[in-house]
Amino acid sequence: MRSKLATARANCSVLEITVPYYLGIDGGGTKTTCAVGDDSQLLATATAGPSNVVRVGETRARESLQRSVGQACRAAGIAPREISRTCLGGSGAARPEVATLVRSFLAEILSTPIDVVGDMQIALEAAFDRGPGVLVIAGTGSIAYGRDRNERTARAGGWGFAIGDEGSAHWIGRAAVGAVLRASDRNSSEPENNAPSTLATALCKAWAVSSLTDLARVANAIPPPDFAVLFPVVSASQDDLACQVLRSAGTELAQVAGVVVNRLFPKDEDGPVPVAMTGGVFRHAELVRQIFYNDLRALDSRLEINPEVIEPVEGALRLARRAGGKAAAS
Repeated sequence: MRSKLATARANCSVLEITVPYYLGIDGGGTKTTCAVGDDSQLLATATAGPSNVVRVGETRARESLQRSVGQACRAAGIAPREISRTCLGGSGAARPEVATLVRSFLAEILSTPIDVVGDMQIALEAAFDRGPGVLVIAGTGSIAYGRDRNERTARAGGWGFAIGDEGSAHWIGRAAVGAVLRASDRNSSEPENNAPSTLATALCKAWAVSSLTDLARVANAIPPPDFAVLFPVVSASQDDLACQVLRSAGTELAQVAGVVVNRLFPKDEDGPVPVAMTGGVFRHAELVRQIFYNDLRALDSRLEINPEVIEPVEGALRLARRAGGKAAAS
């Protein structure tokens, strides 16, 4: 006769329920963040290098994506094969050719459906869920994106490093180099004989050059240098020139946000307008946040600006859960 224990074990094996796990990935030009969660909670996050294919190439993007997934899954105590659904959001990732590449990189370690969307979509989801609002992204690049109460969307900015992306890390680095060179011109007819400002010294150190002439040479090189790597130097500096650049960045970002606000939420409409910010510039430069907040509040008193910098990866995880739930229900 079968024991009660054996019968209980048999029943448990029959009734065993597989817990669904989801992956959300924020693939950026500076870093890649991966979040693992179940139906209701975040289990673990991990960060790896950049995975923007256009900026860093296929090899490095593939390495960063797979590393972030592996680290996040290990931290959560699960294997990648246990993931039920994945959503990745990244700059330019919504373009079909980029989406196909990114999906193929992830498919090497994940066997379940992978959704690839733009960075704006996951950030908007993280900021407002399914509701209306205007989001400003200021990372390596910059853009404003919003959705009104009728789900109509609009964007402004984001035209690329050469002609736009005002207020971004790239823009701040480039503006800082220009500011120290112009300041040197104003201070003497022989700029190289001047004692450099603290910002100029820090910028030269960051690019491993010893003079303003060399700084200008690197800045004008072809292909162009990575101005975004100078952002940490500028944001950490107490130099007056650095503060001027950061204030200008905050103003530029407020202006691009204002364009989207005016398109989606005309001033003859009542009701609050939620605004959120995300990206490394907002996260690491308090002065930029302050100017952005104050300039926007002066623009429109209806604006309700979230003072916290939101994490887009939370939106990617939410979209993966939603897609997984729809698939399970169908």
